Amino acid sequence: MDPLFPMEPKSAATIPVSSKWIAQIKWDGVHILTYFDGENTRLYNRKKKERTQNYPELTSIQTYCSAEPVILDGEVIALGDNGRPSFHKVMRRDGVRNLDRVQLLQHQVPITYMIFDVLFSNGEWMTNRPLSERISLLSEIITPNDHIQLVRSHENGEALFKGIKSSEMEGIVMKQLESSYYIGEKNEVWLKIKNTLDVNAVIGGYTLSGGVVNAVLLGLFDGQGQFVYIGHTGTGKFSVQDWHYLTARLRLIEVPDRPFANPVERHRDANWVKPEVTAKIHFAEWTEAGKLRQPSIQAMLDVPPEECNFRNT
Repeated sequence: MDPLFPMEPKSAATIPVSSKWIAQIKWDGVHILTYFDGENTRLYNRKKKERTQNYPELTSIQTYCSAEPVILDGEVIALGDNGRPSFHKVMRRDGVRNLDRVQLLQHQVPITYMIFDVLFSNGEWMTNRPLSERISLLSEIITPNDHIQLVRSHENGEALFKGIKSSEMEGIVMKQLESSYYIGEKNEVWLKIKNTLDVNAVIGGYTLSGGVVNAVLLGLFDGQGQFVYIGHTGTGKFSVQDWHYLTARLRLIEVPDRPFANPVERHRDANWVKPEVTAKIHFAEWTEAGKLRQPSIQAMLDVPPEECNFRNT
């Protein structure tokens, strides 16, 4: 089976109120499609990059799925110390490149695959069937275990979003019960309503304290390919080890001149770098000056810098 680009929800500011819609939690994890051809299991992220070896807990698909062949859609999550999904933690699993460390990380960062859709089952495409039918099929073919769970659907999106806000989780996804699955598309039949805003940004500079990075300067590419400064942050989910790792990584790509096309705050003691390293940033809102308010760094990303642009925000 060749990997596909998954369907993704469109951003929205309001929650539909109708019996034609259901609400699901938007898990703060890594979007993963699972493919099983009857013999081999393969896992791919939304960019069609293989992640089979990163998540060996999910490869024995016949222990939790009775359909074959099958294509499942879901999100791999890892829980933080507060019991809520942590994107920073799951990226420790998704971002590992030394596969010898996977076995150790299985114990340090346990993961759960939250399954919310099925594209192909027992030799038939399910994508043109209504979501309500696909959800019903999932309950028949999936047996939950310690690493596998089905995403629950809720009738009241406003009530679910209120609970999400009080739990400080990422948001919800509203889905039309009669909707098809549109491979590789963003469609208004799925809407994401976020409690926290985030952006994938590129690091263009940094400041030091005691020889270790204590803040990074962030930017996005505009329509003309210029690298535009959008703010800086020194807070977030990073451990001391993470900051030391980032320091070593950024020192390797230092450049003498400022990479940003516009003026930069805190530039007097800044060290400049090639805009190559990408990160997920949470923030409160965009300011009138086009900067991030209250940004915090969540995790390093395996995302090409050119994809971190204003069009994709």
